[in-house]
Amino acid sequence: MLSKRLEEALNNQIQIEAESSQVYLSMASWAEVKGLEGIAGFMYGHSDEERMHMLKLIKYVNERGGHAQISELKAPKTEFGSFQKMFEELYEHEIFVSNSINDLVHVTLEEKDYATHNFLQWYVAEQIEEEALARTILDKINLIGNDKGGLYLFDRDVQQITVESAASDTAGE
Repeated sequence: MLSKRLEEALNNQIQIEAESSQVYLSMASWAEVKGLEGIAGFMYGHSDEERMHMLKLIKYVNERGGHAQISELKAPKTEFGSFQKMFEELYEHEIFVSNSINDLVHVTLEEKDYATHNFLQWYVAEQIEEEALARTILDKINLIGNDKGGLYLFDRDVQQITVESAASDTAGE
């Protein structure tokens, strides 16, 4: 059974995961309108992934005797200026989510809820991957600079990142 404090913290994380899905969805729509199909596909895929993170938390809270709360979400930005700025914001967002997960893990230790601590280790590992991926993408973007040919190749290659991520995810299941 979850303590009330931990249930509230998990419900907060449910909201963060839902809002993360919306952030990626907004970025996908922006990229699609700008003709960046590869980036749009990458963002749509990650929006779905964030929604699955949220659902996993909802089911866990309910299975542990809590009540997962579905709350109102903040509307994400709809304009990003450039694809570089968008990925910088994405990286900052992933750092925010990692810090939130780490705070949640800290609560599990304070509450001596080792089952939830164990459950959250998947999220800790996932955030390490998400931050590394965002950092790698930013490194590639910085190499491109203002080169339009580089942007074309990046847009094409980011689709490979999506395919490779999906392939490695299913290989681990």
